[in-house]
Amino acid sequence: MIVRPPQPTRAATRSAFTLLEVLIVVAILVVLAGVSSVYVFRYLEDARIGRAKADCATLAKAAQAYEIQFGQLPESLQQLVQPPVGSKPFVDPDALMDPWNKPYQYDPQGAHSNGLKPDVYTVTPDGIQIGNWK
Repeated sequence: MIVRPPQPTRAATRSAFTLLEVLIVVAILVVLAGVSSVYVFRYLEDARIGRAKADCATLAKAAQAYEIQFGQLPESLQQLVQPPVGSKPFVDPDALMDPWNKPYQYDPQGAHSNGLKPDVYTVTPDGIQIGNWK
């Protein structure tokens, strides 16, 4: 007669993770999230700079369109939002704020553009000046 070893019962088999295994997995996930966030925030700042460049160019074009329609450049960017009676706004009010929630700066004389077009610019929190002349 062959004697077989007893089969383990259901209670003897392992059916869950231990607390140590769960803590190790959580620690690995935290490390991965920390490392990846450095790269994500770098690309986020690059995206803000790109948006600021595009916004500056758009606002400068809107100022030039204002000049074509009314014969002179606007004195401020606010005039692009509220043009004289009988015409529609050239830009939305939200377009006057940069990605860092500061208003765009405006110079109708265009010192950076040699007087060829108005200058629209902003300064990043790091002190980098971004404008439509670059």
